[in-house]
Amino acid sequence: MIERYQLRYFLAVVDQGNFSRAAAHCNVAQPTLSVGVAKLERALGGPLFLRSGHRVELTQAGSRLLAHARRIEGEFNLAQQAMAGASLGALTRMGVLKSLPGAIIARIAREARGIDPAARLELVEGTERELLGHVARGRVDCALTLVERGSDRFLEEPLRREGYALAVPVDHPAAAQASVAAEALNEDVMIVRRHCEALSETSRFFTERGVRPHFAYRSVNDERVMQMVAAGVGITLMPQCYQAVDVARPKLAGFDLQRTIGLVYAATAEAMAATPPAMVTAARAVLGGGDTR
Repeated sequence: MIERYQLRYFLAVVDQGNFSRAAAHCNVAQPTLSVGVAKLERALGGPLFLRSGHRVELTQAGSRLLAHARRIEGEFNLAQQAMAGASLGALTRMGVLKSLPGAIIARIAREARGIDPAARLELVEGTERELLGHVARGRVDCALTLVERGSDRFLEEPLRREGYALAVPVDHPAAAQASVAAEALNEDVMIVRRHCEALSETSRFFTERGVRPHFAYRSVNDERVMQMVAAGVGITLMPQCYQAVDVARPKLAGFDLQRTIGLVYAATAEAMAATPPAMVTAARAVLGGGDTR
């Protein structure tokens, strides 16, 4: 007999990527979660996960179970709401790219609340690769991430195209310039945005021009990076959508790379794109039709 907690443990392992994070997510000890998954595997007659170090992957049996488990858990939740007389709105699970400014995500969330005050939201932050995995596994309904990257696995809806520009403190010699040559920055201290999707292109661009700076700070937190730029710790290259007090954004001459931000849906989610929840409508309103070059 399969019990609900076993399916919840199974889904937690899928969503969290390993048993230890899944146990923390479910607020149980790891041995407890492992025993529950093992019972589920015995009930179904085979392993659901391939374990490799700290990572796990679904077996074919696990992949077949996944869609059913999500549907069962969803029906459980709907039944509980109905029996409790809950008047909660529909839940939208949206993935958001780590290299999008928090101010933009917050603006989209506020806009969504204005469209449908009863709507519920779950935001899942991740890298481009992580978010596509979440969409593929049904962990999120859609993702606000990079599109037009050559993949045809998902439905894509481009919303905004933008380039990259330097971020320098307002008292930097380049702050008043519209465009700055890379060679002029050879003596500057720089900051590395570790999660930047353009990191390899940026590194190659500077290296080809003989610029090999000292790096004072490395971070995956873009708001903190902007604070360090404003404080004079170093300069960096960032998408043009980032703005901050005491930070100027001159262009880097010759660096023409652009990125397109948009919505990604699973191939079976045509209905969501056609009849969007509030969060999708808000993302279209905030980002749609905008090019920042």
